[in-house]
Amino acid sequence: MFALSGCTSLWGCTDTRAQRGEAGVRVQVENTSGQPLGVTAEVVDWRLEPHPQVPSDGDRVHFHYRYEGVSTGGMSGPAVDVCAVDDERVALGCQTVHSSGSWPEPDGALTGDRWLVVEDSEQVAEVLLIPNDQSYEPRTCEQDMKDGGGTHPPETPRRGDQL
Repeated sequence: MFALSGCTSLWGCTDTRAQRGEAGVRVQVENTSGQPLGVTAEVVDWRLEPHPQVPSDGDRVHFHYRYEGVSTGGMSGPAVDVCAVDDERVALGCQTVHSSGSWPEPDGALTGDRWLVVEDSEQVAEVLLIPNDQSYEPRTCEQDMKDGGGTHPPETPRRGDQL
């Protein structure tokens, strides 16, 4: 006699992380398979300065960014991680920047600015983008054993990670 229990897993669910792409000031955004999405992200400029709302907290990294090639047809658009790094490309602070939080420009690009908090602001040498699209996050196997799993974007770099 053959019986199936509700606790038996017949689904071959696995979760993996995509390999982190090469960081740069201007990158081609890529999916979890490493294929370009036709979108470019760029750090246009950056500087160290106090945030106007909390100047007593000292200098933060204030950067401007630009997305080109984003389709605004009903999707939220891509998101990439942005990191302030030192001379050896070690991350001092990172955050995810969503194209959906940007402003449209007459040429079709999306632009915006953000602030990054880093402990040692005097060590910041560059602000870099990681090309992996962070907006795609399928359900994990833990969340949905039947339909979850697959390749997920790489984790956002942490302070001390080498880029």
